[in-house]
Amino acid sequence: MIRLNFEPRLDIPGWINVLIPVAAVIFGLFAGGILFFILGVNPFQAYWAVLIGAFGSIYGLSEIVTKAIPLMFTALAGLICYKMLIWNIGAEGQLCMGAIATVAAVRYLFVDSWVIMFIIMFIAAALAGGIWGGIAGFLRAKWNVNETITTLMLNYVAINISEYFIYGPWKDPMSMGFPFTANFPDSARLWVWGNTRIHAGIFVALTIAVILQVLLKRSKWGYEIRVIGENPRAARYGGMNIAHNILLVTFIGGAVAGLAGMSEMAGLHGRMSRGFTLGYGYTGILVAWLARLSPIYVPLVSFLMGVLLVGGDTLQVVMGLPLASIQILQGLILFSVLAAETLSKYKIRLIRISAGPAEEAK
Repeated sequence: MIRLNFEPRLDIPGWINVLIPVAAVIFGLFAGGILFFILGVNPFQAYWAVLIGAFGSIYGLSEIVTKAIPLMFTALAGLICYKMLIWNIGAEGQLCMGAIATVAAVRYLFVDSWVIMFIIMFIAAALAGGIWGGIAGFLRAKWNVNETITTLMLNYVAINISEYFIYGPWKDPMSMGFPFTANFPDSARLWVWGNTRIHAGIFVALTIAVILQVLLKRSKWGYEIRVIGENPRAARYGGMNIAHNILLVTFIGGAVAGLAGMSEMAGLHGRMSRGFTLGYGYTGILVAWLARLSPIYVPLVSFLMGVLLVGGDTLQVVMGLPLASIQILQGLILFSVLAAETLSKYKIRLIRISAGPAEEAK
């Protein structure tokens, strides 16, 4: 008889760190292919349509980058919390609060200067997102309230607050009844590249990725985050202030997600409308884990996820597949990544068990 035995790894080889995300994505795409087959679509044709829709034109390429920008922000927002095993699922709401703060800054603090408006919007969005994330952090640090639940519930609160303003006091009287706020003045818009929708938010996101990479890998604070995440008892024994760090990472994570809201408002939409978040906060979770919680890999993974999102639009138009099919595919990939992440921490050994007298008699 042979039995599978799972033994914890003391050290994870480097090749596993490379193989795991690749294998997980391949398995997720294979499972997605089964889904397409069940829906009556040839999986190879479906994935080919995704590639053509994403890379078949300059517009498709530019849209990939455009969608990758908010994904970078939300992935980095979650990543810094996940490093410490704080499960921030609230980037969607934090993005939303950052957008609300950006619109408020343009509405009430407008200055006809691009530089000054950028600084005002940046600070307003970061503070709004940071405070929104810090609420869950405070509850966790003070009373050990489950942050997964609080961040998730705060998403709905933030979305409803945005809809209150969109349908209520901030609704543009010139929108002919549609739920929009007034258009931003030119001085409150981010630079846009040519005739595309790629905007200056990409430089902000890349800068934050580099800063977080340096902080997490090279600073004392980054070391504390890793230790607290891997062994809270050892961190507490070493005199590390766990409650302080919980508040800090949730505030910083929320602030980064809030900047995604500023980026979308000032860079892409130029006003706030219903449903503008498009689920970027949730997709950012997948990006963070595919990047193996490494900030430097987040831009690349965000680009690849942008390929899936843009190609998914093509599937809806060309093959008539519902949007839910693409969301299921994202979920399959996330499930594969998390499963592979767990299995990578164990060695699998085959142990031969000698048969007892009763088995030998049989």
